[in-house]
Amino acid sequence: MEFPAGLKYTKDHEWIKVEGSDAYIGITEFAQRELGDIVYIDITSLGKEVAKDEVFGTVEAVKTVSDLFMPVAGTITEVNSLLDKQPELVNTDPYGDGWMVKATLQDPSAIDGLLSAEAYQSLIGV
Repeated sequence: MEFPAGLKYTKDHEWIKVEGSDAYIGITEFAQRELGDIVYIDITSLGKEVAKDEVFGTVEAVKTVSDLFMPVAGTITEVNSLLDKQPELVNTDPYGDGWMVKATLQDPSAIDGLLSAEAYQSLIGV
């Protein structure tokens, strides 16, 4: 399993990659493996301010539906349009083309409270 060191992670299995005051957010490789084949992504928060730990959408797999939680407070500015026709990108490339949303962060330093790759691996027992 892959755990890119340049990302931050949450206990709810989201990852975040910060670029200035913007960030890309998705779910981890561990999360997509646990969910199984992803068939639909529903992001309902485009253009909205979303608080830390608030639900910004859902991911639907063959077996289950799971909420997506915002790692830090921000405004959702973009939804990955590739996932409309290819939700399986979350399974095949969770840290690349499988990103879910782009957000403008209220406080970019808030990511300091998230997990490092090593801490996340420890959390999931890898």
